[in-house]
Amino acid sequence: MCCSLSLILATLCLTPALAADPDPRLLAGREASMALGKALQQTLKSTIQQDGPVAGVTVCNLEAPEIASVVAEQQGMSVGRTSLRVRNPDNQPDAWEQAVLATFQDQLAAGADPASLEHGEEVVVHGEPMYRYMKAIPTGEVCLICHGENIPAPVAQRIDALYPDDTARDFELGELRGAFSIIMAP
Repeated sequence: MCCSLSLILATLCLTPALAADPDPRLLAGREASMALGKALQQTLKSTIQQDGPVAGVTVCNLEAPEIASVVAEQQGMSVGRTSLRVRNPDNQPDAWEQAVLATFQDQLAAGADPASLEHGEEVVVHGEPMYRYMKAIPTGEVCLICHGENIPAPVAQRIDALYPDDTARDFELGELRGAFSIIMAP
């Protein structure tokens, strides 16, 4: 009886691990979001180190869309960023993205680690099936220079000049800054 119980418990403990093969599309979305995040972070950090934080604003304004295009082409899917509080109006979330971001916020309120938040699902848009994936972007140290509570005056002036309708300020370290948003064929 004891051995049978042990076997049943072992089977129950192993079954979720065996059944938890991640969807390959989720893995592809994760890979694309990591590629975009790494490329953006490297470019932003090196620019800020070399030319200062005002130049970092220019990176986000001019180079980030180009970096996203390069990653999208390399990955063979649509790759971008969005947030509930956007700086660039071109990054406004659509209804699906808003719903996922709201879910992320609820998960954070329940104590989830923002770095662990991701969501992927197959959806139909305009009669076409597609797979959509989002990966949360926690606010990091480098983000606070332009998105924190104490933005240096020259940086704030540059942001105001480029983004007069900016709502992406007053973030705190670790808070949900936004998310990478990936769209691919099903």
